[in-house]
Amino acid sequence: MRTLISTAFVSLDGVVEAPGGEPGYRNAGWTFKDVEFLPEAFEIKGREQKEAGALLLGRVSYESFSAVWPDMADFADYKAMPKYVVSTTLADGDLVDGWGETTILRSLDDVAALKRTEGGPIIVHGSATLGRALSDAGLIDRYHLLVFPLLLGAGKRLFSDTDKDAQKLRLVEHEAYANGIQKNVFDVVR
Repeated sequence: MRTLISTAFVSLDGVVEAPGGEPGYRNAGWTFKDVEFLPEAFEIKGREQKEAGALLLGRVSYESFSAVWPDMADFADYKAMPKYVVSTTLADGDLVDGWGETTILRSLDDVAALKRTEGGPIIVHGSATLGRALSDAGLIDRYHLLVFPLLLGAGKRLFSDTDKDAQKLRLVEHEAYANGIQKNVFDVVR
């Protein structure tokens, strides 16, 4: 069984929307314009690329990332990695050329089946709507969170507000940085 890891930049109040500057959100770019950049706080992002066996994205994040990541040296390891997009509307003709093998999954059952295959961890970047659905379905095994010292108020949240049983997490790695960012890595306890 493969490990499914949700990785996110998240504000202290749980917002994950447009951390890199994606248009349409009033606080877009909050990870770069509101907090001093310290390279050591982002070490986990490079480690994720080295350890992951596949990249899983929702449609909106796929469309955003596929427009820029294929040619960025910072994300070079993802180029050759198998990619999966969960979407009921995306067609094969909508996939970008030059970003390696990409497969469209149509349901959470397809994601569960992917987890049962052989290979390294599956990492989910961005994809707020997908992340909440994966969490609610009990498919996420680990969270890699970089928590920023910001309160953003409105915006897409990391976790859903679905009424469900408590889910225990075990802190397996943490660090605080001089710029106020906190790294928290949690395993989901089953």
